[in-house]
Amino acid sequence: MAFPPAGYTLGDTPAEQAEARESWAAVANAIIRFEPVTMLVDPADAAIARTLVDPAVELVEAPLDDAWMRDIGPTFVIGSDGSVGGVDWVFNGWGASSWATWEKDALVAERVCDVAGVERIPSPMINEGGGIHVNGMGTVMVTRTVQLGEGRNSDWSPEAVEAELLRTIGTDRVIWLERGLTRDYDEFGTRGHVDIVATFCDEVTVLYHDQRNPEHPDFEVSAQVRRELERHGLTLIPVPAPDTLRDDEGWVDYSYINHLVVNGAVILCAFADPGDERAAEIMRAAYPGREVVLVDARPIFARGGGIHCITQQQPRGSA
Repeated sequence: MAFPPAGYTLGDTPAEQAEARESWAAVANAIIRFEPVTMLVDPADAAIARTLVDPAVELVEAPLDDAWMRDIGPTFVIGSDGSVGGVDWVFNGWGASSWATWEKDALVAERVCDVAGVERIPSPMINEGGGIHVNGMGTVMVTRTVQLGEGRNSDWSPEAVEAELLRTIGTDRVIWLERGLTRDYDEFGTRGHVDIVATFCDEVTVLYHDQRNPEHPDFEVSAQVRRELERHGLTLIPVPAPDTLRDDEGWVDYSYINHLVVNGAVILCAFADPGDERAAEIMRAAYPGREVVLVDARPIFARGGGIHCITQQQPRGSA
């Protein structure tokens, strides 16, 4: 993880800044019950981070622009010999977004690989960890508006993207979804990250965001995603969207798909919504034997992402 530094993620007021940091810390403190957590922190924020996160969380100082570790950090992989590596994608602020800065964040993946003591695998492809979801057995889900979108790899062919995914993360089957959720195409969105749309819970089963209210523009997006996934012969589990439809900025992209699977648990986004318990029951069935821990993710979503977006799991190798 990364502790939010001063900047656009935090907010403009002291109250907004405190809310952001407390929310990131709450996720770290939920995870630390089940597995180790290492959190990068800008040197200017080390003291305040220590007051908010559990003492068991390891803090490592590093310059930061932002705190979306899923996107700025490496994607960990396990080699055929059991060794762990980290794919270092080109990070350019979610397709060179006009509001983003990334000079420091572009170096985070290399820093994390050093801290973790794993081989760094550089890639020339512009990508973020939130833009891919794998089943661990050679299949990856992506969206066309991310991997092939303007500001990222618009001059690449789908075949070139697939070849680079094979080289770096070992996937030989790519499921292309057309797009992501509606709000993700607003000014501060990622323009289609898959990790808020659909995810594997096992090798052949996909949980997907199911917006059931026809008033919400994601009603049509959910139907399109379902049709696209059905063509691939997967077992599909719809996860109903929260009942909440709008916030102060418009149609919400609140999604339970953006959860983190950890050792013995699932850290699940909560929205103070009747849908929270519905989603928790689905997760208990989808991930048998794991405790479901709900963490209020509304402050994180208000800043552009969820629990999956601010975390990155590191597997244990066998080498």
